[in-house]
Amino acid sequence: MKIGVIGGGQLGRMLALAGTPLGMNFAFLDPAPDACAAPLGEHLRADYGDQEHLRQLADEVDLVTFEFESVPAETVAFLSQFVPVYPSAESLRIARDRWFEKSMFKDLGIPTPSFADIQSQADLDAAVASIGLPAVLKTRTLGYDGKGQKVLRTAEDVVGTFDELGSVPCLLEGFVPFTGEVSLIAVRARDGETRFYPLVHNTHENGILRLSVASEDHLLQNLAEDYAGRVLKQLDYVGVLAFEFFEVDGGLKANEIAPRVHNSGHWTIEGAECSQFENHLRAVAGLPLGSTAKVGESAMLNFIGEVPAVDKVVAIDECHLHHYGKAFKVGRKVGHATLRCDDMATLEQKIQQVEALIKG
Repeated sequence: MKIGVIGGGQLGRMLALAGTPLGMNFAFLDPAPDACAAPLGEHLRADYGDQEHLRQLADEVDLVTFEFESVPAETVAFLSQFVPVYPSAESLRIARDRWFEKSMFKDLGIPTPSFADIQSQADLDAAVASIGLPAVLKTRTLGYDGKGQKVLRTAEDVVGTFDELGSVPCLLEGFVPFTGEVSLIAVRARDGETRFYPLVHNTHENGILRLSVASEDHLLQNLAEDYAGRVLKQLDYVGVLAFEFFEVDGGLKANEIAPRVHNSGHWTIEGAECSQFENHLRAVAGLPLGSTAKVGESAMLNFIGEVPAVDKVVAIDECHLHHYGKAFKVGRKVGHATLRCDDMATLEQKIQQVEALIKG
């Protein structure tokens, strides 16, 4: 089976690494000349809206998926005329737009922060008067890793902020006094079978995920699965979906979904019976889903900007290095380490060792 992937970044790379043992081959459509997934398959260098190359991709593969939500939903809709594409264009259309996403949560009875659609500075002024401060203004689409957003704490922060974010459609969200950030990785097969990985505790720095730790019997696991299940059913979703939550007052409030394999699920490569990457491929290819059970205790640490010396990383017992082969650049995710230990105490020690390499 040959899988087409829209996007050739590290997520596409890890999909190919997971699919190759299953006898799958890959083709990546990505405009970047140095797409890091390219060594693992055919690279069609083209823009995501290039219909000639999209037709070429469709003619060469058995099905198509995508590795990130910056892909236009129109691209997926176009491809769907010629080849199966999972997740669907409708799933992508909703997940890539924060207004559509939050509105869906509200319709499904999933708690969210207060929010408002912002089309102008006047809309922003009115929404701040209603929701109050502090609040966060985010572009409706294309924002990630802290980009395309601004925290508003005072009246002075509000002035001119719509123009500052590019005068594009935005969403204002009331600030949530959360006690923790968690995410749930879910996978749904073509026939509707659904499985969930353990909730993951996430730590961010400057808007970028730094550390994810798989939980031990989290008290909110069932609630998170309930909320994610509502979304999966509503979208008739196929593949892996990540759902990020805020822990608030003993419950959960929805932050956002990602219609793809997700950074906070990288621990599953070594830390689960079947990784999120293999399960995504199983789902879209119509294969039976794999077990989402943990294997020991696991965590993932991102390498941002540069990867520490390889010899020092791999010298740490129970540490697994994933180098993306990308040029080092400030603020760019260029690799990660996953840790798998027998107990949480040892895991915490290993996390400190890797963090020391990152800082040093």
